[in-house]
Amino acid sequence: MKRAIVTLLTAVTCLPAFAADEVNIYSFRQPFLIQPILDDFTKQTGIKTKVVFAKKGLIERVKREGKHSRADLVLTSNFSAMIQLEDLGLTQKIDSKTVEANIPESFRDPEGQWVALTKRVRNVYSSKSRLGKLDSLSYEELADPKFKGKICTRSGKHPYNLGLVASMIAHHGEAETKEWLVGVKNNLARKPQGNDRAQVKAVKEGLCDVALGNSYYFGKMMTDAKQKSWADSVYINFPNQKNRGSHLNVSGVVLTKYAKNKENALKLIEFMSDNKAQNMYASTNMEYPVKPGVELSKMVASWGAFKEDSLPLAEISKYRPLALKLIDEVKFDL
Repeated sequence: MKRAIVTLLTAVTCLPAFAADEVNIYSFRQPFLIQPILDDFTKQTGIKTKVVFAKKGLIERVKREGKHSRADLVLTSNFSAMIQLEDLGLTQKIDSKTVEANIPESFRDPEGQWVALTKRVRNVYSSKSRLGKLDSLSYEELADPKFKGKICTRSGKHPYNLGLVASMIAHHGEAETKEWLVGVKNNLARKPQGNDRAQVKAVKEGLCDVALGNSYYFGKMMTDAKQKSWADSVYINFPNQKNRGSHLNVSGVVLTKYAKNKENALKLIEFMSDNKAQNMYASTNMEYPVKPGVELSKMVASWGAFKEDSLPLAEISKYRPLALKLIDEVKFDL
């Protein structure tokens, strides 16, 4: 009997310890961006935060760790990561009246499995010297032969472009979107390559006149001594202002299925959905707050007001598998 008790006590002491006054975070988002927010959260609540930062591999890690994972929540840098975590059954409902009040319904999962925290626009950049401002441009026009040999973009399979293609399917259907993809491919100045900033650099160097890129990269280039000349060479355009509005993609958060500090994690999500954190989170990375009425950074505000596509993210996400299929069918990246 004594031996059994000793064995049980030994097994219990070997289990990982989870403190009641902490929250454990796996983050795709960089330390400079979220650490000030986490420090403020701890100052206000007394709840400590422990963060694992990584550019990739966190989804696989949560899946591999299963019920033994220390992650209470995952901060993602794009919408695809949230959907992937949900599809793998690694999330649980974010049940919070505060979050529901702060974040518009179109930026929350209908089942509560994810919440968006910042917005960015899928902009079109145009050469100042060769094209000028394109205020009336639409995404649809990128397939027009007038742009033959003038467009640069990263891989069609990247989450940012995949989301745009999915939104085109949502608005126009499969057949029309496939035709559009063929048109855009025919207008490319080179094979898709590099990141969003590399496309603006290519415009600066005269390789193309038009580039697809997320809005926050424009802000980053404007504040980078080596890259400012790239940003200075282009105008930032907000497509589809005469109809449905510009496509948005987001960063966000999920509450993990096996969160050991669920209550603390919910408090952090609520904190990040409110005014101060929304302003800090968006301003630091030149993004747009998700909560309505939160002040923009001076840099972002200088780009002007714009109309955004109101189609819910959950609706767009339904078409992501089909978007990937179409991108492969037209051999967009080849």
